[in-house]
Amino acid sequence: MTPTPQPIFVLVRPQMGENIGGAARAMWNFGLDRMHIVAPRDGWPNGKAVAMASGAGRLLDEARLFETTPDAVAEADFVFATTARSRDLTKPVVTPERAMQMAAERIAQGQKVMVLFGPERAGLENDDIARANAIVSVPVNPGFASLNLAQCVLLTAYEWRRQNAQAGGEAEIPDAARSETAPQIEIEKLAQHYEARLDEAGFFFPATKAPAMKINLRNLWSRMPLTRADVQMMHGMLRQLIRARDRGA
Repeated sequence: MTPTPQPIFVLVRPQMGENIGGAARAMWNFGLDRMHIVAPRDGWPNGKAVAMASGAGRLLDEARLFETTPDAVAEADFVFATTARSRDLTKPVVTPERAMQMAAERIAQGQKVMVLFGPERAGLENDDIARANAIVSVPVNPGFASLNLAQCVLLTAYEWRRQNAQAGGEAEIPDAARSETAPQIEIEKLAQHYEARLDEAGFFFPATKAPAMKINLRNLWSRMPLTRADVQMMHGMLRQLIRARDRGA
Protein backbone atom coordinates (compact mmCIF):
# COMPACT_ATOMS: atom_id res chain seq x y z
CA MET A 1 0.00 0.00 0.00
CA THR A 2 1.39 3.41 -1.01
CA PRO A 3 1.84 5.72 2.03
CA THR A 4 -0.41 8.78 2.05
CA PRO A 5 1.62 11.94 1.30
CA GLN A 6 1.70 14.03 4.49
CA PRO A 7 4.01 16.05 6.73
CA ILE A 8 5.98 14.30 9.46
CA PHE A 9 5.50 15.70 12.97
CA VAL A 10 8.70 15.75 15.05
CA LEU A 11 8.41 15.91 18.84
CA VAL A 12 11.70 17.33 20.15
CA ARG A 13 12.70 16.22 23.66
CA PRO A 14 9.11 15.70 24.90
CA GLN A 15 8.93 15.42 28.68
CA MET A 16 5.74 13.54 29.53
CA GLY A 17 4.49 10.31 28.03
CA GLU A 18 0.92 11.56 28.36
CA ASN A 19 1.68 14.48 26.04
CA ILE A 20 3.27 12.19 23.44
CA GLY A 21 0.14 10.05 23.56
CA GLY A 22 -2.09 13.11 23.34
CA ALA A 23 -0.14 14.33 20.30
CA ALA A 24 -0.52 10.91 18.65
CA ARG A 25 -4.26 10.93 19.29
CA ALA A 26 -4.57 14.47 17.82
CA MET A 27 -2.64 13.42 14.72
CA TRP A 28 -4.78 10.33 14.24
CA ASN A 29 -7.96 12.45 14.54
CA PHE A 30 -6.93 14.30 11.39
CA GLY A 31 -5.49 11.45 9.36
CA LEU A 32 -1.78 11.85 10.15
CA ASP A 33 0.30 8.85 11.21
CA ARG A 34 4.00 9.71 10.84
CA MET A 35 5.83 10.83 13.98
CA HIS A 36 9.51 11.27 14.87
CA ILE A 37 10.48 11.49 18.54
CA VAL A 38 13.75 13.10 19.64
CA ALA A 39 15.30 12.12 23.00
CA PRO A 40 12.12 11.72 25.10
CA ARG A 41 12.88 12.56 28.74
CA ASP A 42 11.22 9.47 30.22
CA GLY A 43 12.56 7.00 27.67
CA TRP A 44 10.91 4.95 24.95
CA PRO A 45 8.66 2.97 24.66
CA ASN A 46 6.45 4.67 27.25
CA GLY A 47 3.37 3.04 28.75
CA LYS A 48 1.73 6.36 29.66
CA ALA A 49 2.00 7.50 26.06
CA VAL A 50 0.30 4.33 24.83
CA ALA A 51 -2.50 4.66 27.40
CA MET A 52 -3.16 8.29 26.46
CA ALA A 53 -3.07 7.57 22.73
CA SER A 54 -6.09 5.27 23.09
CA GLY A 55 -6.96 4.07 19.57
CA ALA A 56 -3.87 5.73 18.05
CA GLY A 57 -1.46 3.19 19.51
CA ARG A 58 -0.36 1.97 16.07
CA LEU A 59 1.01 5.44 15.32
CA LEU A 60 3.28 5.16 18.36
CA ASP A 61 4.31 1.63 17.40
CA GLU A 62 5.57 2.98 14.08
CA ALA A 63 7.07 6.24 15.45
CA ARG A 64 10.80 6.61 14.80
CA LEU A 65 13.17 7.46 17.66
CA PHE A 66 16.19 9.77 17.24
CA GLU A 67 18.89 11.11 19.54
CA THR A 68 19.16 14.60 18.02
CA THR A 69 17.11 17.07 16.00
CA PRO A 70 19.55 17.00 13.03
CA ASP A 71 19.14 13.21 12.88
CA ALA A 72 15.34 13.49 12.98
CA VAL A 73 15.12 16.00 10.11
CA ALA A 74 17.97 14.61 8.00
CA GLU A 75 15.64 13.35 5.24
CA ALA A 76 13.52 16.51 5.10
CA ASP A 77 13.44 18.96 2.20
CA PHE A 78 11.64 21.66 4.20
CA VAL A 79 11.25 22.10 7.96
CA PHE A 80 8.81 24.19 9.99
CA ALA A 81 9.45 25.03 13.67
CA THR A 82 6.52 25.85 15.95
CA THR A 83 7.02 28.52 18.61
CA ALA A 84 4.88 31.06 20.44
CA ARG A 85 7.78 33.40 21.18
CA SER A 86 9.39 35.95 18.90
CA ARG A 87 12.87 34.92 17.78
CA ASP A 88 15.70 36.98 16.35
CA LEU A 89 16.45 34.44 13.63
CA THR A 90 15.15 36.35 10.57
CA LYS A 91 13.03 33.51 9.20
CA PRO A 92 9.62 33.67 7.54
CA VAL A 93 6.90 33.52 10.22
CA VAL A 94 3.56 32.01 9.18
CA THR A 95 0.32 30.90 10.79
CA PRO A 96 -0.53 27.20 11.06
CA GLU A 97 -3.00 27.68 8.20
CA ARG A 98 -0.36 29.15 5.87
CA ALA A 99 2.22 26.60 6.99
CA MET A 100 -0.01 23.69 6.00
CA GLN A 101 -0.82 25.39 2.68
CA MET A 102 2.91 25.58 2.01
CA ALA A 103 3.35 21.98 3.18
CA ALA A 104 0.64 20.75 0.80
CA GLU A 105 2.25 22.60 -2.12
CA ARG A 106 5.70 21.17 -1.40
CA ILE A 107 4.46 17.64 -0.76
CA ALA A 108 2.58 17.76 -4.06
CA GLN A 109 5.97 18.49 -5.70
CA GLY A 110 7.45 15.37 -4.11
CA GLN A 111 9.20 17.07 -1.20
CA LYS A 112 9.38 15.71 2.34
CA VAL A 113 8.10 18.23 4.90
CA MET A 114 8.56 18.04 8.68
CA VAL A 115 7.17 20.12 11.55
CA LEU A 116 9.11 20.54 14.81
CA PHE A 117 7.30 20.75 18.16
CA GLY A 118 9.31 21.62 21.28
CA PRO A 119 9.30 20.25 24.82
CA GLU A 120 6.51 21.28 27.16
CA ARG A 121 8.56 23.36 29.61
CA ALA A 122 10.32 25.85 27.35
CA GLY A 123 9.66 24.97 23.72
CA LEU A 124 12.25 24.62 21.00
CA GLU A 125 15.76 25.92 21.55
CA ASN A 126 17.42 28.32 19.11
CA ASP A 127 19.69 25.51 17.92
CA ASP A 128 16.60 23.51 16.88
CA ILE A 129 14.94 26.48 15.18
CA ALA A 130 18.14 27.35 13.32
CA ARG A 131 17.66 24.13 11.34
CA ALA A 132 14.15 25.10 10.22
CA ASN A 133 13.24 26.95 7.05
CA ALA A 134 10.23 28.78 8.49
CA ILE A 135 8.56 29.43 11.84
CA VAL A 136 4.95 28.57 12.64
CA SER A 137 3.50 30.98 15.19
CA VAL A 138 0.02 30.50 16.61
CA PRO A 139 -1.81 33.83 17.17
CA VAL A 140 -2.54 33.22 20.84
CA ASN A 141 -3.19 35.59 23.74
CA PRO A 142 0.17 37.39 24.26
CA GLY A 143 -0.49 37.46 27.98
CA PHE A 144 -0.76 33.66 28.08
CA ALA A 145 1.08 32.27 25.06
CA SER A 146 1.92 28.82 26.39
CA LEU A 147 0.33 25.93 24.49
CA ASN A 148 0.30 22.31 25.59
CA LEU A 149 2.28 20.08 23.20
CA ALA A 150 -0.77 18.07 22.19
CA GLN A 151 -2.80 21.27 21.66
CA CYS A 152 -0.18 22.66 19.28
CA VAL A 153 -0.05 19.36 17.39
CA LEU A 154 -3.85 19.31 17.17
CA LEU A 155 -4.04 22.86 15.75
CA THR A 156 -1.47 22.06 13.08
CA ALA A 157 -3.01 18.69 12.22
CA TYR A 158 -6.42 20.31 11.90
CA GLU A 159 -5.06 22.87 9.42
CA TRP A 160 -3.47 20.06 7.38
CA ARG A 161 -6.77 18.23 7.22
CA ARG A 162 -8.57 21.44 6.24
CA GLN A 163 -6.16 22.06 3.36
CA ASN A 164 -6.81 18.57 2.02
CA ALA A 165 -10.58 19.00 2.35
CA GLN A 166 -10.43 22.26 0.39
CA ALA A 167 -8.31 20.59 -2.28
CA GLY A 168 -10.84 17.79 -2.62
CA GLY A 169 -8.73 14.99 -1.19
CA GLU A 170 -5.24 13.97 -0.14
CA ALA A 171 -2.24 15.61 -1.77
CA GLU A 172 -0.92 13.63 -4.71
CA ILE A 173 2.63 13.60 -6.00
CA PRO A 174 2.89 14.23 -9.74
CA ASP A 175 5.31 11.78 -11.38
CA ALA A 176 6.92 14.54 -13.46
CA ALA A 177 7.31 17.10 -10.66
CA ARG A 178 10.14 15.87 -8.45
CA SER A 179 12.00 18.60 -6.56
CA GLU A 180 15.74 19.04 -6.65
CA THR A 181 15.70 20.71 -3.24
CA ALA A 182 18.62 19.58 -1.08
CA PRO A 183 17.48 17.40 1.85
CA GLN A 184 18.34 18.50 5.37
CA ILE A 185 21.13 15.93 5.78
CA GLU A 186 23.01 17.52 2.86
CA ILE A 187 22.51 21.01 4.28
CA GLU A 188 23.67 19.74 7.68
CA LYS A 189 26.89 18.38 6.13
CA LEU A 190 27.42 21.66 4.29
CA ALA A 191 26.97 23.61 7.53
CA GLN A 192 29.43 21.31 9.32
CA HIS A 193 31.95 21.72 6.49
CA TYR A 194 31.89 25.52 6.65
CA GLU A 195 31.79 25.58 10.44
CA ALA A 196 34.87 23.38 10.69
CA ARG A 197 36.89 25.38 8.18
CA LEU A 198 35.86 28.72 9.69
CA ASP A 199 36.77 27.38 13.12
CA GLU A 200 40.24 26.45 11.82
CA ALA A 201 40.59 29.97 10.40
CA GLY A 202 39.74 31.58 13.75
CA PHE A 203 36.51 33.11 12.45
CA PHE A 204 34.47 32.37 15.60
CA PHE A 205 36.07 35.02 17.81
CA PRO A 206 35.85 35.85 20.63
CA ALA A 207 35.04 32.47 22.14
CA THR A 208 32.15 33.88 24.17
CA LYS A 209 30.32 34.82 20.96
CA ALA A 210 31.11 31.60 19.08
CA PRO A 211 27.87 29.69 19.94
CA ALA A 212 25.66 32.59 18.79
CA MET A 213 27.74 33.05 15.63
CA LYS A 214 27.37 29.36 14.78
CA ILE A 215 23.59 29.50 15.27
CA ASN A 216 23.43 32.57 13.01
CA LEU A 217 25.39 30.68 10.36
CA ARG A 218 23.04 27.68 10.62
CA ASN A 219 20.13 30.06 10.31
CA LEU A 220 21.66 31.47 7.12
CA TRP A 221 21.82 28.03 5.48
CA SER A 222 18.26 27.15 6.48
CA ARG A 223 16.87 30.37 4.98
CA MET A 224 18.31 29.57 1.55
CA PRO A 225 16.21 27.38 -0.79
CA LEU A 226 19.28 25.32 -1.69
CA THR A 227 19.23 22.66 -4.39
CA ARG A 228 21.54 19.64 -4.49
CA ALA A 229 23.58 21.42 -7.17
CA ASP A 230 23.88 24.50 -4.93
CA VAL A 231 25.19 22.38 -2.06
CA GLN A 232 27.75 20.62 -4.26
CA MET A 233 28.92 23.98 -5.61
CA MET A 234 29.26 25.48 -2.11
CA HIS A 235 31.34 22.48 -1.00
CA GLY A 236 33.51 22.84 -4.11
CA MET A 237 34.02 26.57 -3.60
CA LEU A 238 35.26 26.05 -0.06
CA ARG A 239 37.55 23.16 -1.02
CA GLN A 240 39.08 25.25 -3.81
CA LEU A 241 39.70 28.16 -1.44
CA ILE A 242 41.44 25.79 0.99
CA ARG A 243 43.58 24.34 -1.82
CA ALA A 244 44.56 27.83 -2.96
CA ARG A 245 45.50 28.76 0.58
CA ASP A 246 47.60 25.62 1.04
CA ARG A 247 49.42 26.35 -2.24
CA GLY A 248 50.15 29.84 -1.01
CA ALA A 249 48.20 31.39 -3.89
